[in-house]
Amino acid sequence: MTRPLLEVSHLFKSFGGRDGLFRAGRRARVVNDVGFTIGRGETFGLVGESGSGKSTIGRTILRLLEPDSGEILFDGQDIAGLSRGDLRRLRRRMQIVFQDPFSSLDPRVRVGEVLAEPIRLHGLREGAAIEARVDELLETVGLAPHHKTRWPHEFSGGQRQRIAIARALAVEPDLIVCDEAVSALDVSIQAQVLNLLARLRDDLGVSYLFISHDMSVVRHIADRVGVLYAGRLVETGPVGAVFDRPSHPYTRMLLAATPSLAGRSRAPAQDIAGAPPSPFDAVTGCAFASRCAFASDRCRTEEPPLDTFQAEDHRAACWHVAELPPLGPEAAQGDAAMSPAYRRRIDLLRRAQAGSPA
Repeated sequence: MTRPLLEVSHLFKSFGGRDGLFRAGRRARVVNDVGFTIGRGETFGLVGESGSGKSTIGRTILRLLEPDSGEILFDGQDIAGLSRGDLRRLRRRMQIVFQDPFSSLDPRVRVGEVLAEPIRLHGLREGAAIEARVDELLETVGLAPHHKTRWPHEFSGGQRQRIAIARALAVEPDLIVCDEAVSALDVSIQAQVLNLLARLRDDLGVSYLFISHDMSVVRHIADRVGVLYAGRLVETGPVGAVFDRPSHPYTRMLLAATPSLAGRSRAPAQDIAGAPPSPFDAVTGCAFASRCAFASDRCRTEEPPLDTFQAEDHRAACWHVAELPPLGPEAAQGDAAMSPAYRRRIDLLRRAQAGSPA
């Protein structure tokens, strides 16, 4: 069995503390015991609400942020203890594409130099070979060699993101972290960039950690997916299994919020208000319990492990998977498809959140 390119286990990350900028003497835990793997040539999608810890995980894996604890193995090598020099050499194999193409490129540097600098820095080419490589990179991402003489402000958002992708590819990496890489783009441009990423994966064998809050985008690009809530993974598995048979109420809530061309959701309507728990506060039990229609006393006192539900490579952290209503054509009917018990629990939750007596 081939060893995964990236193995993350028991990853923790927090911010703040005595000298922090948040609350004196307190730390905000934003990543809580996260673990997953990414195979060679595979795309792993990481989805969740804003503030769930997705970007922090991506930056911590690259050691742009230092983890509190946990193990990050890249091609079998533990990167947590690497020296600055060793880490610099390893980063040639690990790159990132940031969310905003308008701020991720230096406006004072021409595009040709943006692409040539990492090649020169890592000693991959010399002299005229660098310029030839720049031309090749521009053509790879759908631009022309003459674009290298232009400034970043002369390009559209989609073109700038193509340049950012070309910059990531310049050092021939094995892994690229795509941190909301298409969320700032128009829908039509999103599709072009996603197709470009998929083609590069097939042609070059590069792996992606694809971070997004958009479930439909992740379904299009990812092979496997991890659903993140309040810094915890609550469901992981092949993208088809997670999207067709979601086994955690939070995953269903995300799917219910995904727009549909038919004007309706695949998942039962839930209309669940509320917000994730504060990262400053210790959570007892399931972090989603305060927003879940199925929460029981056990949920509030005992945190379910990720393998509470397991079907081959599909896992979920929920004590009440068996109680979730089935998905299918009847589920698209919304409230009418709910079982009586499910409808009662939704009604009680809505009343509680509105401050009405049960």
